[in-house]
Amino acid sequence: MTGRWPTVAVNLGVPLVIYYGLRAAGVSVYLALLADTLVSAAFTGYKLLRERTLDGLSAFFTAMLAVAVVVALVTGDERLLLAKEGWVTAAAGLWFLASVKMSRPLAYLFTRPLLERRFPLGPAREPWEVYWERLPRFRRLWRVSSAIWGVALLLDAAARVALAYALPVDAVRAAGTLLYAVATVATMLVTNVHYALSGLFNGWSSLYEPLRRERDRS
Repeated sequence: MTGRWPTVAVNLGVPLVIYYGLRAAGVSVYLALLADTLVSAAFTGYKLLRERTLDGLSAFFTAMLAVAVVVALVTGDERLLLAKEGWVTAAAGLWFLASVKMSRPLAYLFTRPLLERRFPLGPAREPWEVYWERLPRFRRLWRVSSAIWGVALLLDAAARVALAYALPVDAVRAAGTLLYAVATVATMLVTNVHYALSGLFNGWSSLYEPLRRERDRS
């Protein structure tokens, strides 16, 4: 988990500091926005070159950042560039919704590295791929979670675009970061309630009953 904090800092905190630092120095809104976008792009490019891998999550983040860079480079309109996070977020939401029908939905790919070795508690401790292959309710849980994230991201995207055109230009970046924090926490709360009610964290729950019955027979 700690290895993710540098990524969070660079992609959220550092660009915000760069933007407001450049604006304080008298740089135009467009150039300040372009600079904070390119910082994130450079960091992601460095990680890809260093790790030399492009798994499902890396592909997701790279594609989202590519959308942001393209929008930043092809337009000089300040409001459209301020709204770019909304378009990127909308793309992410559509990807989450599309992943519901994929072999592994995005919610599963994101959550597995964080929780697999910690949950479920109790007797049903197996690698999550075992659950995925053998428990239909486990698969449905992650498809529902991906749909929740997809809808939440689309709502977030609409709010970002509205903020980009409604607020003073220099208030949009800070408001967008605040919106990111609030929307992320709210969606995490909803999905974690969904996980708890589904029995994900509890190895004694009915979710894992087919595996327990198989063990009893063997």
